[in-house]
Amino acid sequence: MVFFKPALVVSAAAGALAVPYTQPNTLDLNNTDSVKAVAGSLAHGAMSYYNGNVSSDAKMVGDLPEPYYWWQAGALWGAMLDYYHYTGDPSYNDVIAQALTAKVNTGPNFDFMPPEHASEEGNDDLGFWGFAVMAAAERNFTQPNPDAPSWLQMGINIFDSLASRWNTTHCGGGLLWQIYESNPNGLNYKNSVSNGGFFQLAARLGRATGGKKYFDWANKGWDWSENVGFIDADLKVYDGADSRDECTKVNPLSFTYSTGIYLYGAAVMANATGESVWHNRAVKMLDTSKHFFGPFENSTNIMYEPACETVGTCNTDMKTFKGYLSRFMYKSAQDLPELKTEVLKLMTPTTQAAANACTANDTGVACGQRWYVGGNDQSGGLGQMMSALEAVQGYDSQVDLSSLAGNVAA
Repeated sequence: MVFFKPALVVSAAAGALAVPYTQPNTLDLNNTDSVKAVAGSLAHGAMSYYNGNVSSDAKMVGDLPEPYYWWQAGALWGAMLDYYHYTGDPSYNDVIAQALTAKVNTGPNFDFMPPEHASEEGNDDLGFWGFAVMAAAERNFTQPNPDAPSWLQMGINIFDSLASRWNTTHCGGGLLWQIYESNPNGLNYKNSVSNGGFFQLAARLGRATGGKKYFDWANKGWDWSENVGFIDADLKVYDGADSRDECTKVNPLSFTYSTGIYLYGAAVMANATGESVWHNRAVKMLDTSKHFFGPFENSTNIMYEPACETVGTCNTDMKTFKGYLSRFMYKSAQDLPELKTEVLKLMTPTTQAAANACTANDTGVACGQRWYVGGNDQSGGLGQMMSALEAVQGYDSQVDLSSLAGNVAA
């Protein structure tokens, strides 16, 4: 993740949606049909960047064209699983299942360590593919490939792969950003997104299986993140630190997605264990996340990316990050209903602003990056589309996930 590639050539559309598209700026948040219609337009817009199911290059099944990386493909499938769950539209289900079971993604051991993507795969990437297969398991999404294990087993395999790389040589533990020496810099950097992804995956597996070892790892991952300073006393999440300095100099950048990942892991732990410490952490982290909202006086409670957005330095990866905070705020409120009021207070203006940042015509949909400008800033791209989709599609969800452990497909 976060190595740079050249500019995008948009690929052919995948999935089915009749045109003209629903104009996103017509979104009525009090109308479920309107939310679903706008989500449908944005989902089709996102899937228009994918052509791996019709590509002559077998490596592209489930992957995205440049400048997007393999990790973002995993994030896209997670978003599209949510799209089906929230809207009931099965248009993309076959493509999702193909992507999540293709050997070029799962690898020979179904742990999402494929040699085809070794040049761009890090521990953080595995988190996003893990989020996708866990969402499939938690929702009993059909697994049609008889040659692949269950979604849950694939989630376990990813967890085992990550756990095997817990590194105590420096910083007293934690996962490095990268896996392979061929990927520059990442073997000297431990970051919150890799460790947060591992923490969240452990929490979700603990709930799904009841296995003590997963809860133990979730506790260990959170405690290490706090002790090393990636999570401060206010539960603000920072990017990471150089392991050559024993992680003593924490990078002060704070991104939306890292907070979202830890927030949802805490909510899952609270939901699964009933322990007040996890409940309090989820409540406090949600409150701290308010610093990602309202960059200016006229943009109250509109989400933005403080590390890069107001100064125009967001790279291709960063343009997707707000979508993951939206995703995990909604899911956190589903696990802990007492969070819903605060989540909706933040996400109501955010969702409307995200929709207003998108435009549609007979040939497609395009979304801007800066939701607080009151329209489309003409930046365009898949990351902007995915972020708007995630903000919109989960808005009116009333799904009760409290009994997930009994419903996960083994």
